[in-house]
Parts: sequence; structure tokens; C-alpha cells
Amino acid sequence: MLYKEFQGKKLSALGMGAMRLPVVDREDSRIDEEAAARMVAYAMEHGVNYYDTAWGYHGGNSELVMGRALKNYPRESFYLADKFPGYDLSNMGRVKEIFEEQLKKCGVEYFDFYLFHNVCEMNIDAYLDRSYGIYDYLLAQKKAGRIRHLGFSAHGSCEVMERFLEAYGKDMEFCQIQLNYIDWSFQDAKAKVELLEKWNIPVWVMEPLRGGKLASLPEDAAEKLKALRPEEAVPAWAFRFLQSLPQVKMVLSGMSDMEQMAENIRTFEEDKPLNEQEMETLLGIASEMVKKIALPCTACRYCVSHCPQGLDIPSLLALYNEHCFTGGGFIAPMALSAVPEEKRPTACIGCRSCEAVCPQQIRISEAMADFAQRLGA
Repeated sequence: MLYKEFQGKKLSALGMGAMRLPVVDREDSRIDEEAAARMVAYAMEHGVNYYDTAWGYHGGNSELVMGRALKNYPRESFYLADKFPGYDLSNMGRVKEIFEEQLKKCGVEYFDFYLFHNVCEMNIDAYLDRSYGIYDYLLAQKKAGRIRHLGFSAHGSCEVMERFLEAYGKDMEFCQIQLNYIDWSFQDAKAKVELLEKWNIPVWVMEPLRGGKLASLPEDAAEKLKALRPEEAVPAWAFRFLQSLPQVKMVLSGMSDMEQMAENIRTFEEDKPLNEQEMETLLGIASEMVKKIALPCTACRYCVSHCPQGLDIPSLLALYNEHCFTGGGFIAPMALSAVPEEKRPTACIGCRSCEAVCPQQIRISEAMADFAQRLGA
């Protein structure tokens, strides 16, 4: 197992995420506890020392199962990460109650790593509202030794991350973002990495395989990669991409069976970053994958000045592209929840004024109608 230095600690370069544990009868809240415990045992035996859970994973049962599985090992032999569930605004006034319950569920006296969970457009105002006491309470827990390292995870835009960092950045020790070779450009992850580097904040990675989408590729793309590294499996390329980024200290993978775990651990036995040709080929494959689904909006904003509804069309199209490429998911609905109703896709009146000035000749009105339908509006 490869290890990364972080403030005097040696963290396994691969961490076990507990959002996609094995389940019974495909019911997300019914974790197969025996199978999960075997996976934790295998991970520990093979040098994985970082385990990541959260309040909402598996209907609230992930913390319980991970706590029981890790109870079999000396507390100093692993690092446990948990998060304050600010993705649900109703939790904002409950930080003390939730934190104390998380410690009990996990069966520990402290968390090695603790995060403000999912900083995004929907909750940034609440996170920055000091009257909730979240920031002050978590800093107090750190001072008391019940949190060893404090950070945040983010699915929001660079602008949202900047707002959070301007308020709390001096106390943030790490940041967890969605980072993979698709999202390097598609979700502007490159800019997020650069922003964090400016703040001297190391990067933790979630969704390295983009929910499994990068575990297999179209045959022509796979052949291109095989020609460069005949011995490398397709999923390993996603990890080799991350090994090429010096800012990355931790890669979390939500492994749902032993086969995935064994393969990922084998990959992290070696540090094999990409060379220039390999990086160019991989990012080219990513670009082609996105082009097949995403609309080619360049954010020139000509459309905006011609929209009688005053819609931020480029931003809406970016969310539409994300929603289409992912095949649904929570990111677009979450971001749109922070947008006034009169500025959402449903507000498009189909006048096509925007289309008359679009250099890419995008059928914007049709995209807005389709987006609204996909969202069930």
C-alpha cells in the first residue's frame, strides 16, 4: 500500500468509503454486515488505514456498521472520518446533538477527520450563518481533541467554495471534492484543485470512478488505453490519473464487494503516474465521452441578453449537461434548489430569442423543456 504524508501522519493513499457497502436484496438501508466486516478486515490486512462514513449513508446505518467493524482493531490503527450533515437544512440547528450521536454510533471517543458535508449552492448561506453555531461548535470539539482534523467536502461551484474559504478557510485542513478525469474539465475540478492549492489545502478525492462510470469504457477508448499500457485495467487509469496530481493526498473509493476492493488495493501497491502522452489521451477520451451527450455551450452569454425571462442560460445548460451525463443524480436538483423559481428551466417560455443568437446553434428551448421534464417539474 502506498502512503501519503499528512501533518506527521501516514495515510493510506486509498481510503475505504462507506457509502456503497454491500446490501441485502438491493435495499440501501439493509447493509450486509458480515460482508462489510470481511471487507474492512481485508482492507486492514492490506494496509488501508482510512475509513470514511457519514450520517446519511445507507439510511443512517453506515456509521453503526463501520463502528462495529472497526471495533475489532486498536483505535490507533485506523483513521475514521465523519461529517456534519448540512446537505439537509433541517439539521443546521442540531450540530451538538448530531455530533454526540455520531460518536456513539461509531463507538469512538473522537474522530480523526471531520467535515462540513457537501458545501453547495443550497446550503452555503446556512453554513455561513454563525447563529447556527456549527463552525464554533466544531472548532471547540477540535480544541477538546474530539476532532483531530477539520475540513469540508464540496459539490458546489468554485464560487461557492470561495465563499466558504473566505469565511472559514484559515481553519480548514483538507477538502474533499469530486475529482476524476471526466470532471477535470466537465465540472471544472481543475479550477477547484487550483483554488485549494492557493489556500494550501490538500485534496481528498471522492467519486474517482464517477459512480462506476469509469470502471468500463467504450471499446474504442479502452483499446487506446491498452495500446499505451497493455497491463493496466480500465478502472486503474482513473486512479493513475489521480496519482499524477501532487495535490491529492487521499483517494476514497466506495467499494461494494471484495473483488472491487482487491483490484483497487492492487492498483495502490504502485505509484504509476501518467506521462504527457497518456494524460493527453485520457483527457481526450473524457472529452469525447462528454461530447456524445452534452450540449456544446461555450458560455459566451449572447443568449442571456436576449432572454425576456432573464434566465442564466449557460448555468442552466451546464446543470442540464451534468444531469444528462450522469443519468440523473442529486447535483443538478441540489443546485437548482438555490435558484429562484422564476429563474429555473420551467420559466422558459420557448420564444427561441436565445437560439437566434447562439453561435453553437443549440436548441435551448428544447433543452429547457427536457430539463424540466427530467426533473419532474
